[in-house]
Amino acid sequence: MYHLAKQALILSALASCSAAFAQAKAPEPDFTLSYNLGATTDYRYRGISQSRLQPALQGGVDFAHKGGFYVGTWASTIKWLTDVPGGKGPLEWDIYGGFKGEVAKDVAFDVGVLRYQYPRENFPVSPNTTEVYGALTFGPATIKYSHSTTNLFGFTASKGSGYLDASASFDVGSGWSVAPHIGRQSVKGAGNGIYSCTDYSVALNKDLGNGLVLNATAVGTNVHKNSYVSPSGKNLGRNGLVIGAKFSF
Repeated sequence: MYHLAKQALILSALASCSAAFAQAKAPEPDFTLSYNLGATTDYRYRGISQSRLQPALQGGVDFAHKGGFYVGTWASTIKWLTDVPGGKGPLEWDIYGGFKGEVAKDVAFDVGVLRYQYPRENFPVSPNTTEVYGALTFGPATIKYSHSTTNLFGFTASKGSGYLDASASFDVGSGWSVAPHIGRQSVKGAGNGIYSCTDYSVALNKDLGNGLVLNATAVGTNVHKNSYVSPSGKNLGRNGLVIGAKFSF
């Protein structure tokens, strides 16, 4: 009986240790390096089509340190620069970096700088743009302001233009989420007022697991009728439905 009792105690201790090991979390890595690839039926940025209402391919790389520092780069095919007679620039290449942290429970901040680069562009006023930004997140909602420290996307004397937006993401279960958004782009400079506009959207996302997310986004703007127009006369800020897919790994 003594040996049976001793054996039972040993087995119980081993089971307890196994459970403790199973519940122990792996240590947080010092940094993460992630990649993403995507495709969309229309590349919309702040409500305006960058791909002439046509599909675009996209991809990026992100480095994030556990202390809050991050850097990354992202690129997309575009068409708006070549819409200008003699214009060049088939690609948008973004480079960014910043710092994230928490102010309090469920209150986070994000500050950084973002450079929009357009390789091979040949415009008298360069579309290459630098913005600094700051964001506050309260639970599922985020408010962000971006301020240009250069001319904005080729608009003359537009330094100091700003974009204020509010967005949120709501998990509705089973891998589904809903993300509403509204933003206001202000373009400084004489004669640039017609390019200031408000954009709004609602995205429905489905996480299929293994890094693959599908999305459908209803998007629209209140752009001036003579502002963002394609060579064929199409309104690049018109209401539309954008379908996309993104794979992260």
